[in-house]
Amino acid sequence: MRIASVSIAAMAAALAAPAFAQDQAQAEDNTGGIAQIVVTAQKRAENVQDVPIAITAFTAGALQERAVGDVSALSGITPNVTLDASTPFSGSSAVLGATIRGIGSSDFAFNIDPAVGVYLDGVYLGRSIGANQDLLDVERIEVLKGPQGTLFGRNTIGGAISIVTHTPGKEFHVKGDVTVGRFNRVQARGLVDIPLTEGLSSSVAFGIHKRDGFQKRIPYPNAGANDSFTQFPASGYETRSRQGGDNSWNLRGKLRWDNGTSFRATLSGDYTNIDQDSTANTVLAVTPIPGPFAGVAANNIPGTALDVVTGSSGFLFAGLYNFCIGATAAQIAARNATALCGPRSSVSGYNTIPGLASRNVDGDPFNNLLPYDGRWVNTDKDTTYANGNNFSKLKQWGLGLNLEYDLSDNVMLKSITSYREVDFKAGVDLDNSPLPMLQTSFIVDQYQFSQEVQLTGSAMDGALNFVLGGYGFKEKGDLRDFVTFSAGLLQVDGPGKVDTEAYAGFGQIDWRVSDLIGISVGARYTKENKQYDGAQADVNGFNYKLFNCLATDPATGNPTAACATAVGFPIPSQPFRYYPTAPNKQTFDDFSYKLGLQLHPTEDVMAYGSFSRGYKTGGWTTRLSNPLPVAPTFGEEIAETFEAGVKSTLLDRRLQLNAAVFTTKYKGIQLNFQQGVSPTIQNAGDARIKGFEIEMVAAPADGFTITASAGHLDAYYTNVLAPAQVAPNPFQLGVQKGSDLPKAPSWKFNVAPRFEMAVGDGKIVALADWTHTTGMRNDTEGTILLLRPTTDIVNASLQYQAPENQWNLTVGGTNITNERYLVTGQAQIAGGQIYGTYSRPAEWYVRLGFEF
Repeated sequence: MRIASVSIAAMAAALAAPAFAQDQAQAEDNTGGIAQIVVTAQKRAENVQDVPIAITAFTAGALQERAVGDVSALSGITPNVTLDASTPFSGSSAVLGATIRGIGSSDFAFNIDPAVGVYLDGVYLGRSIGANQDLLDVERIEVLKGPQGTLFGRNTIGGAISIVTHTPGKEFHVKGDVTVGRFNRVQARGLVDIPLTEGLSSSVAFGIHKRDGFQKRIPYPNAGANDSFTQFPASGYETRSRQGGDNSWNLRGKLRWDNGTSFRATLSGDYTNIDQDSTANTVLAVTPIPGPFAGVAANNIPGTALDVVTGSSGFLFAGLYNFCIGATAAQIAARNATALCGPRSSVSGYNTIPGLASRNVDGDPFNNLLPYDGRWVNTDKDTTYANGNNFSKLKQWGLGLNLEYDLSDNVMLKSITSYREVDFKAGVDLDNSPLPMLQTSFIVDQYQFSQEVQLTGSAMDGALNFVLGGYGFKEKGDLRDFVTFSAGLLQVDGPGKVDTEAYAGFGQIDWRVSDLIGISVGARYTKENKQYDGAQADVNGFNYKLFNCLATDPATGNPTAACATAVGFPIPSQPFRYYPTAPNKQTFDDFSYKLGLQLHPTEDVMAYGSFSRGYKTGGWTTRLSNPLPVAPTFGEEIAETFEAGVKSTLLDRRLQLNAAVFTTKYKGIQLNFQQGVSPTIQNAGDARIKGFEIEMVAAPADGFTITASAGHLDAYYTNVLAPAQVAPNPFQLGVQKGSDLPKAPSWKFNVAPRFEMAVGDGKIVALADWTHTTGMRNDTEGTILLLRPTTDIVNASLQYQAPENQWNLTVGGTNITNERYLVTGQAQIAGGQIYGTYSRPAEWYVRLGFEF
């Protein structure tokens, strides 16, 4: 298969390369040809067809016609790109899980940086939280594939997504739309351009979106005397009757100064408020070993209760829970589990919750608890018995100042200054039961400041173009994770502080040596200092109970220093704190570069080849469920890509055909592995990624266009380090040499025909959109129940446009064949469940738009 893939890729390279603009039906101009799209992928305005980078670009009109409302919706119409609205256990659709050409990240933790950079008007968004931007007042989006380390910087080894918003116009202008749809959807958006003086203009954009969740919470009959989730530490306590809904509003304002002289300035501000349900969740399997003596192991360790709760998949918290509630006092004592099954709190200041021991065999049926077993596997993906936390709240805002000054006719100095804040809080119930078996909640407060200076220009009558620049980025914030396992047998309270400073200098020269040949040379040096202070702890003191080290200090009631040392806690004076104090600082530096060659046999055809290197910063694994003497760190990732391609505009601009073939060496991959109940990050492997992309826009007749694309990936591990090489358990395919990378489907095809027909002075526009994507892994370990199957997604719409498009009416549907698949999920085997989030069902909408 891989030999065949390389052969196909080689043929594709002979054709073309993926830097094509996808403006679909709106791409026709007055002559009937495909219109140009201007992009700024190289820090200057250029026709996308002249940029030797694999780019897919979309205009505002194309995004609206194809029902693209946020960044994740670009996934289906961009080859070799997987963008998911949410990541495992984040509970928020505002979190973006982004992978381009097999390189990405599927975690939202503050200590984990994305591998695909998202930029808003040139400003890097440092967190995946809030990166799934609502596409309000967008002028265009550029999706750049492959390492973009030279001009975009760190954490763009997979690629970059650049969102460019509307620039205030010099004339009064109003446009907007109102949409209603399934699940009581109500959405309204508007944009107003307001000229203030001869050189000063402004714009205000707003959006609101409400939609009921597609997953219903229903009560479980005979619920029993289960403990309330409100008894355990969390970021908040809020429940709702549905999951997977929307409730948000946002604003953006701009002031633009441009009086035709050498100086221009734009001041912008934006604010987003989200207060909605958590993402939907479906339990696919429960993992405790059944029976009253769950997980009895042959390798009993004297003095511990390990013989109660271990099995082929490791430590089984749900198995321990079932054992505690169903065993007699004598049976519990025989297994050294008296403390484990006892009161569920140890830390001073927290409420002590009564123990689980013998609740179901004590002769009192009114205090019985439900076991955690196969009854909690969902039979209907759109209903759940969960009754715990269910909320997702995000406040995000930013200020930006963009200054431009023309030093001469050919040289411009530009400054981009930005300050942004994220205030995030979410809670999600992941166990499909009225039991507090797996409850997660989070608090993240982040701010960032960035400053970029660019000197761009041209020389030699435009044959030489250059960009030189400097960049500074500072990020700081607090995070706190709360996780309740198995009715409080383990109660994680994980505060932490992050402080990052990064500085870079960069430059690129593009020289058209002759009419035929052009060359590009670019480089970037990055230096960064990172600090993390973690204080993750277990409120229940599970480790002390496990090892029966229960000696306490009379003054505090907490375990003694001697007991803390014996059990392995790194700071005896803080006996419940897993996380050590050192190392809490790391320094990284990187030199990324790009070399490129272009051939221009005609004005409408360009062939190119390039080598580029990208870099993603390292950090710390912060989620621990056992004490460690040294804070676990991981190093940087490196991606090195060779790419060749062609961009062409043919048949008097009736056909645009682009393609690219590439091969990438991906080193030091930061893999997210589940170790016990803890998802941990390690540099656990290297990979090879090969593939190609072909993209086409054809306008065979006036009023009729076809947009199509095909992408192929062969992304596999070439080296995997322990513990990844450990034999997989029965639930998972495992990770070995030759295993596929997650979120990297072998094939993706998209076809979107568009037909436009005049009706009187108005017109009708009909659009269909089909995307075929082959199956892929949703997680590193290849959990079988989480595998995403081959999917075929169909969207369609029919629009009437009044004369001069003063108003328009659209009727459409998304996922009209009701294809359902898992977007994300986690194998929390030790915790007791495998769970995931399904895609949205079929939905209809009606949109009324206006413009004057």
